[in-house]
Amino acid sequence: MPLTFTLPNEYGYVLLTAAASTFIAQWHAITTGRYRRAAQVPYPNAYATAAEALTSREKYLFNCAQRAHASFLENYPCMLVGMLVGGLQYPVWSAGMGAAWCVARVVYALGYVSQGKEGKGRVVGGWYWFPQMGLGVLGGLVGWNMLGL
Repeated sequence: MPLTFTLPNEYGYVLLTAAASTFIAQWHAITTGRYRRAAQVPYPNAYATAAEALTSREKYLFNCAQRAHASFLENYPCMLVGMLVGGLQYPVWSAGMGAAWCVARVVYALGYVSQGKEGKGRVVGGWYWFPQMGLGVLGGLVGWNMLGL
């Protein structure tokens, strides 16, 4: 039985934002690879050891870049699902929040590898949680509205 539904014209913004977010994922991979080479951390090691990171700035920065990448990958599915589902009824808001999330994730990663000990620079991009939670709410509202609640 075929299913037919109509997407709002503005859903294209959602799709463009989703496509743009894939480039951020690739940027993370490339950036982390550069830090890995500089730190001379061989595969399959995911991180330099804590002892190595204490004595080598390159290894410490690699760990920061790797952690920023892992954090991106941990949060990416939540953002993407919320944006794609929320965009069915709220395409402009969803695309806007998705774009804000993307900017915040780049700021988060750059801060992580550029400021001080313990990756404290990541805090400047920590606001990615606000658009991510907003996207979760929009996705939930779409389900709520579909059920007529």
